[in-house]
Amino acid sequence: MLTHLRPAFVLLILLTALTGIAYPLAITGIAQVAFPDKANGSIITDAGSGNSGKPIGSSLIGQEFGTSDATAAPALAKWFWGRPSATGPVPYTALNLATGTGSSGSNLAPTNPALLDNIKARLAALDAADASVGIVRTTTAPGATDSTPAPRTTAVPIDLVTASASGLDPHISPAAAEYQVARIAKARGLTEDAVRDLVRQHTQGRALGVLGEPVVNVLALNQALGSSAR
Repeated sequence: MLTHLRPAFVLLILLTALTGIAYPLAITGIAQVAFPDKANGSIITDAGSGNSGKPIGSSLIGQEFGTSDATAAPALAKWFWGRPSATGPVPYTALNLATGTGSSGSNLAPTNPALLDNIKARLAALDAADASVGIVRTTTAPGATDSTPAPRTTAVPIDLVTASASGLDPHISPAAAEYQVARIAKARGLTEDAVRDLVRQHTQGRALGVLGEPVVNVLALNQALGSSAR
């Protein structure tokens, strides 16, 4: 019996050392040398005075800017809003370390009335933020009632009113960023061209030039936006 157990035990120790210690250490070392930023979570740090080097988030995970209280949305007019999360529909939080909340998908079918209700709430929040700086994107049709949707003068990009499967998306489309340019420019007293320039600087093209669509990293963009106001 010992003749069977001994090689099995030796093999266990050998494979444990190889696959449980040597291999992870080798891969970790290679990652730290080849691409340390990605290996450590793609952390974005605050470059502002007094907080230089302080981690403020990851470029891979969306996060909340301000509060998830829908009634406070107009106060957040000066920030770009990210992709909605099913756990915090307005204003679009995916991860809040302070409150310990995370995110998930809603799994709501297209025919579920709750999905339409969520979209209406997000539209209302966007309109409230716009109205807080004097921007109106809807018109009142003749004979319209309270139950009649107001015609919109500007189409709303779908990624501003629908949540993704994970709810953790750090990016929005260039169209979603452009939709918010006028509001942010008015809220901060900047020109729209200055805000658009920041958006262009933080727009990432297709992977390898052909895969996916161009996207804008909301955290990096808001960080640059805050720095420009200092």
